[in-house]
Amino acid sequence: MTKKVRWGVLGVAGIAVKKVIPAMQLGRWSEVTAIASRDASKAARAARELGIPKAYGSYEELLADPSVDAVYNPLPNHLHVEWSVRAAEAGKHVLCEKPLGVSAAEAQELLAARDRTGVKVGEAFMVRTHPQWLAVLDLIASGRVGSVRSVAGYFSYNNTDPGNIRNIAEYAGGALMDIGCYLVYFSRLAFGAEPVRAVALAEMHPQTRTDVLTSAILEFPTGHTVFTCSTRVAPYQRVQIVGTRGRIEVVVPVNTAPDRPTRVLLDDGSDPYGGGVEVLEFEPCDQYTIQDDLFSRCVLEDTEPPVPLEESVKNMAVIDAIFRSAKSGGWESPASPAA
Repeated sequence: MTKKVRWGVLGVAGIAVKKVIPAMQLGRWSEVTAIASRDASKAARAARELGIPKAYGSYEELLADPSVDAVYNPLPNHLHVEWSVRAAEAGKHVLCEKPLGVSAAEAQELLAARDRTGVKVGEAFMVRTHPQWLAVLDLIASGRVGSVRSVAGYFSYNNTDPGNIRNIAEYAGGALMDIGCYLVYFSRLAFGAEPVRAVALAEMHPQTRTDVLTSAILEFPTGHTVFTCSTRVAPYQRVQIVGTRGRIEVVVPVNTAPDRPTRVLLDDGSDPYGGGVEVLEFEPCDQYTIQDDLFSRCVLEDTEPPVPLEESVKNMAVIDAIFRSAKSGGWESPASPAA
């Protein structure tokens, strides 16, 4: 019988109960044994509906459970580091939802807790282990598009509910934190480097005080990224990676459906009408199952998580620079992770 990591879940967030927990329950190396909420009735209801053996009325109770090996933290952004640190100090491995924290400095607190406690801690960028992104990185590494010179991304949805956590400034809501973090991450992956500076514009909503339309330019040593993210326009997402020999287009870069194939377009640039486009199609898969099982394997085999914390701190440093630029109106350089 395959040994499985026993997971506890902090909170009953929509992403947890609708996507991640059901995906974990399909995993080979993962099982969900406990869920907690500050409202015991919510925890009990989620446990009943999802077939989870234990329900707790506080996060502390779950962290005190010796039968829980690892914790999945999908709490609001401003609680990511606090409760991930507490989980690590309780001896639990931690998979924390993106963005890892509200700043690079806060993310470093979690990195220090990982080093202090010796547990595994990773950020839940599920896209990193999706077959389509593994293929994209292989295409870049093999030179199929030449040297990457430009990355362009767009990610948006329309959410006007002032009570939604994505629209609450005190919860570190807003477009850049919620979805722009992916576009920063994709850029860093595509270039295989860190940006040296960033410049940005951000439209702040007068009531929610969150950014609802943010655009940025990132300067890398060998090229540029341009992207826009928004919480107040029509839903859309796309990433283009353009090199000296060709172009890669990721049609659905983030919200892939587990029951539909995904497509990546590889264009040799020979025909502006698409005659030089090769369509790479990937079979349906649940990227959350893949993510969670790979994290469980890193726990069982004592290897590095798919998204190590050092990478997460660097991603947060770029986000910090974008926010600073939106306020200053000038170019800002990401702070060194050691700063």
